[in-house]
Amino acid sequence: MHQIDEIDRKIIAAVQNDGRITTQELAERVGLSPSPCARRVRLLEQSGVIKKYAAIIDQTKVGLPISAFASVKLERQREGDLDRFARAVERWPEVVDCYLMTGQRDYLLRIVARDLESYERFLKDKLTRLDGVASIETSFALGQVKRSEALPLL
Repeated sequence: MHQIDEIDRKIIAAVQNDGRITTQELAERVGLSPSPCARRVRLLEQSGVIKKYAAIIDQTKVGLPISAFASVKLERQREGDLDRFARAVERWPEVVDCYLMTGQRDYLLRIVARDLESYERFLKDKLTRLDGVASIETSFALGQVKRSEALPLL
């Protein structure tokens, strides 16, 4: 595994904030020349520290203003049941986040939708039809207070 040092942390912090930063600008920010900086970025990519580069899209501006959080309880928590649920969720584009949880519920899903009718259609046509789902509890976000894709590199 790649040992992350202080320069790597600076590189990670910079690319988390701006994935389109040039190697020259990144090198200047972290105090390296461009060639060693590019080598470090490549090593962070190859080791899986940097998984991918992506644009952060405003979901409201693309017509998906609804964020629903669905807590799902399965009938059983056997490995096969968990795997089957995870495979189904991976196929559903409406589900943008899915976490296996501890506590009363097994999964927490964040689902985006155009409107309440679209969410209801997703619920009826997909989520409730999946074998092994015992119960679903949904909460709707009224607004977003904070969202960050950047990890705090303490």
